[in-house]
Amino acid sequence: MNIEEILDDMDDLLERSRPIPFAAHKAVIDADRMRELLNSAHLNIPAEIKRAKLIDSDCDRIINEAREKAETIIQDAETRAKRMLSEEVILQEAKQRALDMLTKAQNGSKDIKAAAEKYVNNLLSDAQAYFQNGLQEVQQTKSRIEELKK
Repeated sequence: MNIEEILDDMDDLLERSRPIPFAAHKAVIDADRMRELLNSAHLNIPAEIKRAKLIDSDCDRIINEAREKAETIIQDAETRAKRMLSEEVILQEAKQRALDMLTKAQNGSKDIKAAAEKYVNNLLSDAQAYFQNGLQEVQQTKSRIEELKK
């Protein structure tokens, strides 16, 4: 069960509660069920945090892979350029190709890094909004419970 489902169950439990006579703002709820739901919420929050950490580590892995790929491309370009040093015309052509490949690799690496950072930033923003919403719902539920106690 995820956090949203747990909070929905808490809300349902409050909706099904019976009002106390002569105290309309207070109600009788199943405390054991509410305690179970709260425990489930406590257990599920760390799972959501772990998921966000996994996303962050995936971003780091993608960036490292992009760097390694760029380095491999650069090394390949340098190796090809060294083989083509026999004549002046061929030498100039090899330098130009190597430079083009290096530029492409660097631009590709930058694009991959920017895309990965944007992806992770969006995921973290979504996770932050999700947790803020969940926290707000928990606080509202807690406030309702406190109001019901009064």
